[in-house]
Amino acid sequence: MGIAAARLSAGQARPFLQEKNMPKLHATISSVLTSRYSANAARIHELAAPLTNVQFWQKPFPYGNSFGHLVLHLTGNLNYYVGSQIASTGYVRDRPREFNDPNPPSKDEALERFDRAVDMVLKTIQAQSPEDWAREYSGAGADATNRLEMILQCAAHMQHHIGQMIYLDYEWARKTGTRPA
Repeated sequence: MGIAAARLSAGQARPFLQEKNMPKLHATISSVLTSRYSANAARIHELAAPLTNVQFWQKPFPYGNSFGHLVLHLTGNLNYYVGSQIASTGYVRDRPREFNDPNPPSKDEALERFDRAVDMVLKTIQAQSPEDWAREYSGAGADATNRLEMILQCAAHMQHHIGQMIYLDYEWARKTGTRPA
């Protein structure tokens, strides 16, 4: 058995996890999450920029979702899982409409709503105390058991859909003979 394993089996915490270091850990968690959400939002705007309003809402493939519906979906996801369940905003989610809204907003309005959702997430992250991260979490369809886990899952969910948006962007660029974002 190695030294680290012996310490852990003897009940000794790793040095960084000592109580005196918790404020540093809290600040690091808040900083990293804020940076990740901000970078994700910036990337979505970068990918959306070359798209016309029509391209934003049209699917370039016979399957999948449009870029715009993915933006509505991410907006709903953040407003529900973070806004409603952690920040107590009162948001009521209509998930099916995120994918099939017959009268979607303009590209600019959809991105503004998304930005407001991201801003709410950033404020919620900053408002968490060190103890808040471990608070019990529950939300429809969520398997996260605490706030930190849910906020991490939402960031990963954004990354997943950014990957899809990249493919949509490449396909629109191919069809129009332009360069992808």
